Amino acid sequence: MSKNTEITRLTPHGQMEILSQLEVGQLKQDSEHDSSYDIYRRCSLAVLNVGSVVDDSKQVLEQYKDFNIRVVSQERGIKLEFENAPSSAYVDGQIITGIQEQLFSVLRDIVYIKNQIETNQIFDLGKQDGITNAVFHILRNASVLIPETEPNLVVCWGGHSISRAEYDYTKEVGYELGLRGMNICTGCGTGAMKGPMKGATIGHSKQRTYRGRYIGMSEPGIIAAESPNPIVNELVIMPDIEKRLEGFVRTGHGIIVFPGGVGTAEEILYILGVLLNPANRDIPFPLIFTGPDSSKDYFDKIDQFVKLTLGREAQQLYQIIINDPVRVAREITTGIESVRNFRRQNSDAYYFNWILEIDQEFQLPFHPTHENVAKLHLDSGLPKHQLAASLRQAFSAIVSGNIKESGIRAIEQYGPFEIRGEQKIMRSLDDLLKSFVQQERMKVPSSRYSPCYQIIGD
Repeated sequence: MSKNTEITRLTPHGQMEILSQLEVGQLKQDSEHDSSYDIYRRCSLAVLNVGSVVDDSKQVLEQYKDFNIRVVSQERGIKLEFENAPSSAYVDGQIITGIQEQLFSVLRDIVYIKNQIETNQIFDLGKQDGITNAVFHILRNASVLIPETEPNLVVCWGGHSISRAEYDYTKEVGYELGLRGMNICTGCGTGAMKGPMKGATIGHSKQRTYRGRYIGMSEPGIIAAESPNPIVNELVIMPDIEKRLEGFVRTGHGIIVFPGGVGTAEEILYILGVLLNPANRDIPFPLIFTGPDSSKDYFDKIDQFVKLTLGREAQQLYQIIINDPVRVAREITTGIESVRNFRRQNSDAYYFNWILEIDQEFQLPFHPTHENVAKLHLDSGLPKHQLAASLRQAFSAIVSGNIKESGIRAIEQYGPFEIRGEQKIMRSLDDLLKSFVQQERMKVPSSRYSPCYQIIGD
């Protein structure tokens, strides 16, 4: 670990050039009644820590506990000042341009969410419409929503802790997508979040697509463990994991899922739960699970888990394609054409899926405390989309216990989360989680993994 102990000063270019005194005050380190500075600091540190292989946000924050960043207001606008930043963010003493851009994206989103979303009475963040409108406004403010463009945004999900063969495969799929004019949106980290973007850059270059979009969506609780990869050219910080997931499905025209761990399982359960809602039955939404031959067992385990918990109806919502990047790209392109026709027929925007119904169980932030995890209702008698919502929350708790600072500290203080439910569901969940541990998909490095959960069947 090396740091640049010199004070670095940056001037924004084209965004966030001025802030009010109130906004500057909210971002000051000595603010007693506001957590904006802490969120801003950790997100900024994550951006500066590009290339890190550590996926423990507590460890990252402790390694750079003397990192400080300040917003300085002056007559001609603002400057950022910081010190004790990771030295990897510099080349010959100068901050890397892409990192500089992402630092101001963080500032943009933190300021906007605090002052235009959280304190604005227009947005009722306890209701479905209010939450969806908030997601829309955050994405529009970040210039993610571009009207009068054809549907071409593929969301790619998958883990950061994947094998080299799996990573290379994600690049091959990204390359085929780039050749077909598709843009890429991921969780912005490494592994399966970086590979498709890297492959797409070559496909775009061959087709002379000079304005390829590589969108990274993150949230404050996870970004320190999954720093933005250097290919991301549009970074968005959503307020929480639920709004991040809604941002993916509202803006994406299709989803490709690569191998991953509990975070990827959480994403799978989210999209399956949304699509299982009877109100969404006729809405086309291409969903493909894919990986190389070595990932077949991973997807077999996922498929079996879906079958045992959510049933065959859920299995019919996705395709599993093994070791065929060309077919994956062709299938997702065909599926997106169906999305285009449906949106046109129903007068829905290409850039934001307004028609999709997302229940509050998928929207309201789930706080993975020991008490809340113990209260989860995991019973096969629930409607399938509601069971998917509860299962998603269980996986979200494990993600928190694995890599988020708050979750790691809670486990250290109170011990593992206790996940309870119907015996059949718990047995299936336990089998899936054990396979993740065996395949080293829980953490980096996985050899030292100690479960942050206990599975208890009623």
